[in-house]
Amino acid sequence: MTDCTVMRIDKQSMLDVLHREHAFSDMFVAHLLTRNIRYEEDLVDQLFNSSEKRLARILLLLAHFGKEGKPEGAIPKISQEALAEMVGTTRSRVNFFMNKFRKLGFVDYQTGDELQVHSSLLNVVLND
Repeated sequence: MTDCTVMRIDKQSMLDVLHREHAFSDMFVAHLLTRNIRYEEDLVDQLFNSSEKRLARILLLLAHFGKEGKPEGAIPKISQEALAEMVGTTRSRVNFFMNKFRKLGFVDYQTGDELQVHSSLLNVVLND
C-alpha cells in the first residue's frame, strides 16, 4: 500500500500499441496471465485454507517470498484492519495470529514501522 499514479488509456490507443509494439504486447500478456494466476491462487486459498494460513500467505507475499530475487523480509507498516480485509477475517483474529506468529519466532516487530517476516513462516503455509 503505497502512493501511486494511475493513468487511463482509451481502448483504441491500447490496441494500437499492442499491435505495433510486440515487446510491450508480450510483457502485457505475461502480466495479465500472472495476475489471473494470482486471482486463482487467492480463490483457492480463500476456499480451502484457514484464516491463520491465509494470513501467513499474505505476509509472505507482502515480503516477496517466492518471487524472483531475494525476499525483502520486511513489510512496511500496514494496519491489522488492512490485513484482516486481505485475509477475509476480523482484526481481532489477525491480532491473535500475529501474536502467535511473534511468540513462535515467525515474525518480529522492528523498531520503526516495519514488520520482519522470517522464512520459517513458510512452515505454517506448507505444513498442517
